[in-house]
Amino acid sequence: MRSNRFNIAILFLLVLTLTGCGVKKSLKDRPDISKYTGDLPEKLTINDSTFTQGNNFLTKNKFGLWELYVEGNPLERGLANGSLTQALYYKQEKVFLDKVNSLVPGEGQQKFLTKFLKWYNRKMYKHIPEEYKTEIYGVSRYASPEFNDLAPPYLRSLYLHGAHDIGHALQDLMLVGCTSFAVWDTKSEDGNLLIGRNFDFYAGDAFAEEKIIAFVHPEEGHKFMSVTWGGFIGVVSGMNDQGLTVTINAGRSKIPLVAKTPISIVAREILQYASTIDEAIAIAKKREVFVSEAIMVGSAKDEKAVLLEVSPNNFGVFEVENTSALICANHFQSEAFENDRRNLKTIEESHTAYRFNRMTELLDSEEKVNPTEAVALLRNRKGLNGADIGYGNEKALNQLLAHHGIVFQPADLKVWISANPYQLGAFVCYDLEEVFTNRAGNPSLISLSEKEHTIAASPFLQTQAYENYKAYRKIEAEIETEIETDLYHNTSKIEGLISLNPEYWKAHYLAGRYYYENRNYKEAVIALTEASQKEIPSLDEVELVEKFLKKAKRKLK
Repeated sequence: MRSNRFNIAILFLLVLTLTGCGVKKSLKDRPDISKYTGDLPEKLTINDSTFTQGNNFLTKNKFGLWELYVEGNPLERGLANGSLTQALYYKQEKVFLDKVNSLVPGEGQQKFLTKFLKWYNRKMYKHIPEEYKTEIYGVSRYASPEFNDLAPPYLRSLYLHGAHDIGHALQDLMLVGCTSFAVWDTKSEDGNLLIGRNFDFYAGDAFAEEKIIAFVHPEEGHKFMSVTWGGFIGVVSGMNDQGLTVTINAGRSKIPLVAKTPISIVAREILQYASTIDEAIAIAKKREVFVSEAIMVGSAKDEKAVLLEVSPNNFGVFEVENTSALICANHFQSEAFENDRRNLKTIEESHTAYRFNRMTELLDSEEKVNPTEAVALLRNRKGLNGADIGYGNEKALNQLLAHHGIVFQPADLKVWISANPYQLGAFVCYDLEEVFTNRAGNPSLISLSEKEHTIAASPFLQTQAYENYKAYRKIEAEIETEIETDLYHNTSKIEGLISLNPEYWKAHYLAGRYYYENRNYKEAVIALTEASQKEIPSLDEVELVEKFLKKAKRKLK
């Protein structure tokens, strides 16, 4: 269903590419790099997981997280980033574009997609600061030519910085259902600000395999860290050396007709140039975005967190009163959006309100929260009142698909980032003050992490339930492919699908669909009836189950 909506949207918008309006100028635009020096020292390979280039370095810690340090002017940072992460850059681009190609499989459609990207992104270059275009250009110098049919390296890299925005606008390329929270004062253990978030940006499990923790020392602005991936200089989760944090949560957007400033670039600018909430607001207000997004900004200096709620045509700031806990899911809460039709529809029809209420419930049950308890909240797999809603359910805080979970302690400049898988692996601790001290002439050959403060991996990883979930995911993918291609192989897999994840609505729905497509309408009614009684994430999916249940019942008459 999602693939069909994506293809329809793409084909509709691609008709407009025939005009070529404004495209040529955007294709030729390049940042002016003449004022920068881009001469870097030779890249040294220490071993297969440690590389240095002057002060810049890349190393992999024992938890599987890559630690990247880059410094200098925009061109130097980009070149060092691209050079050090070249293999990771290639892998990430391939994984992402393979995902796109699986959704748009035909050669003709892919050619249309190429034209669409050129048309759709024709104004993006006007909305990205020259500094970041220069940095992206530097990174793109190390892009693989393998994907040049889509776009040349620089343009392709520029376009991919808007992938998060396009993905959540179309609701097809990846699943976006992030949840975040902040506590301070009477609600945190030490009285200081504490922030946690799950980043549920999903483009397949492989997309999250090579996470990079980037530590950036720019020539101008504040030093900062962010969780990223090869080829990406934007920010989705990060903290700077002023104790200011930024995380982004997607809001409901209409399909935009032209790309402007990617949210990750807005977040990057805030992280690099703001030290207070007011400074963050000023930066966010001056950028034109093309999708709706909630940007949670936490500030050690202000000793609180707020939500900057941005959309193409509106802007709001939300902060809590008479409480010291702030929660963010995927709907807006400020007065600016209280009558927004699309936002109200999101609250009514999606799983955002359910997750918001679940986080509220969990925080209410905690007298005070510390980093270890924050991690436990992010890992919670249950529904409201502790209900078993099946593994992988989008109504859970932990949907077992997150790219990463992260916890910030801004006053102490400490951050914890999850290792694979999802947010179940160990949460590795970093102290920004330690990371950025004595870096000159001292490229690190060992991990920058604070080993004594690591939060252990979830015990759930050692359970049979987790093994069952992994087996379920494999069968689920096989069944979905069989239904989509109308090629059926082994009905015995259906029983396994349900037994491995019995409380999950989708297991029963897929079984019902499988039986229905194979004309076994009696079993289809049984499975679909069971699915309808489970916790289903969205109204669209409720209606989908009801549709096939009615069809199956009619076939039995």
